Amino acid sequence: MKRAVATKISTDPASVISVIDSPIPEPTPGFVLVNVRAASLNQHDLWSIKGVGTTAEQFPLGIGSDVAGVTEEGREVIVHSLVSPAPSGPGGELLDPRRSMFAEASTGGAAEWVLVPERNLIDKPAELDFVSAAALPTAWLTAYRMLFNAGSVRPGDTLLVQGAGGGVATALISLAAAAGIRVWVTGRNEERLARARELGAHATFESGTRLPERVDVVLETVGEATFEHSLRSVRPGGRVVVAGATTGNRVNVDLNRIFLNHVSIVGTSLGEIEDLRALVRFVTHAGIHPLIDSTFALDDAAAAVARLADGEAIGKVVITP
Repeated sequence: MKRAVATKISTDPASVISVIDSPIPEPTPGFVLVNVRAASLNQHDLWSIKGVGTTAEQFPLGIGSDVAGVTEEGREVIVHSLVSPAPSGPGGELLDPRRSMFAEASTGGAAEWVLVPERNLIDKPAELDFVSAAALPTAWLTAYRMLFNAGSVRPGDTLLVQGAGGGVATALISLAAAAGIRVWVTGRNEERLARARELGAHATFESGTRLPERVDVVLETVGEATFEHSLRSVRPGGRVVVAGATTGNRVNVDLNRIFLNHVSIVGTSLGEIEDLRALVRFVTHAGIHPLIDSTFALDDAAAAVARLADGEAIGKVVITP
C-alpha cells in the first residue's frame, strides 16, 4: 500500500514528505483494519514534523490523525484521533499519560490502509460524506469541547472567536451559530471575515479592534498575537478558553484583569470518544457540513502539507487516498 510519511524533523514540513510503499498492516487482537477514504491534516502534524513532542528516532513518521473509512466488513467509520491504551482515573483518556495522537500511534492516516484500535471507531452517519467526516475528530471535536464543556456556553451568550479561517475557528463559528449563540469573529483580512459571516458569524472585526461590548466567552487558539486583546474583550466574570497558540505560546498577562474581574482562563484540547459521538449527532441533526479548504490525492501529500503550512487555508485540508 501507499502511505505518506515525514522522513525527518524539519522546519519546512512539506519538503520532507514522501509517499512510500509499505505492507498492509496485519490485524491483531483489539485492532481493526480500515480502508482510508479521507484523512484530514492538523497543526499537530506540522508541529510533529518540526520536532515538537517528537524525536528523530520516530521518523519516518506517518501523518494524519483524522480518518474516515470502511472496515473489511463494510462498516463505515470515523476514527477517534486520541489513542489511549486503557483510560482510567481522573480525566480519563484526556489526561492519560500514555495518550498520543493517532498519527504517532499508527502508521499514519494518510495511507490506503490503517490499523485502528477497535475502541477508537464510531459509526459514520450516511448524512456525512467521507471528506466531511474526516474533518471532525480533532479540530471540530476541540471546538465542541471549547464551547459546551470548557466554555459552558449557553444559547443567548455572546462569544468572540479569535482568528477566522482555521479548522478550529470555522468549527466554532458553525457549531455556535447552530446552537443559537451570538458569534463575533476577528480576522486578519476581509476574505477570511467574509467566510466567517457565510458560516454564521453575526459580526466580524479586524484583529485587535475594540469591540462594541465585552463578551461572555472568548475562544482562543491564536495565542501571542491575540491574547491581550482576549483579556480586554471578556466581561467581568467571563471566560477565556484556550485550545491553541498558533502564533506563539508565550504571552504577557495583566493579572489585575484576571483577579479583579473574576475572569476564568480555561485550557482544553481534543475530547473523549463520547464527545465525538455527541458532536457527530449534533452536526447530523443540525445539517452542518464542515468547511473544506481543499482536497489532495495521496500522491500529492506534500502539496497538502504545504497548503496547511502556508497559513492561508480556510477550513480543513484533506487527503483522499
